[in-house]
Amino acid sequence: MRPMTQTAFRTDPLSPELNHLINDYPRDAWDAHPNFVRSTQNWLGAHQAFRQLSDICVSKTEHILDKNMDAEHYGHILGRYGDSLVRNLHGHHTWEDRQFFPELASADPRFETGLDLLEQDHEVLDETLDRFTRASNRYLKLLDLDPTSADQELGDIHTAGCQIQPLLSRNLQDDEDLIVPIILHHKLRGSHFLGLAIVGFKIEIVDGLACDFWRRGVIRRPARFCKTV
Repeated sequence: MRPMTQTAFRTDPLSPELNHLINDYPRDAWDAHPNFVRSTQNWLGAHQAFRQLSDICVSKTEHILDKNMDAEHYGHILGRYGDSLVRNLHGHHTWEDRQFFPELASADPRFETGLDLLEQDHEVLDETLDRFTRASNRYLKLLDLDPTSADQELGDIHTAGCQIQPLLSRNLQDDEDLIVPIILHHKLRGSHFLGLAIVGFKIEIVDGLACDFWRRGVIRRPARFCKTV
């Protein structure tokens, strides 16, 4: 049986006063807008990759909890996809907080009203990612040192993974609803402005983001997770 999980994360959508331009630039019209440039599409692609990575980590943990996967296979998946989720999200948030959000606030002062909320979400999400990382590292180390004890960490991995999902979903949607209308309204563009290139499921950093990236489907040796494919 899987452990029960609870989360106290913010799940409510943005208040109407924070959605300054969403009525003028609704989500279902973004693709057809002339200012919806490739860099914006890439940024949204990164968000979708994060959602997929989070879902993979939770679903595979549920597979092993349900005895539908062996420990070694799960360890490889956790080391690969868990590492990519944690390190790329930390880097993505660092870039947004230090470069992207200040540029948006400079372009449109109305963004300031939602900036504190997004930064607070980043802090809570980063803390949860750290809990997920610690539990995952304990599991991966025990696979080598004491395999019979490794299963004791699965509950903490699953709990943290399930807490990541709703906050990540809420934060990414709020990012998009606040930011894309501003980009469209002010015709913001350029590779310096949105620094991610997405190729399928591989995240590749092209503008100095503080995180590693995948090449040909294989990540570099992780700084946080202790086991990779």
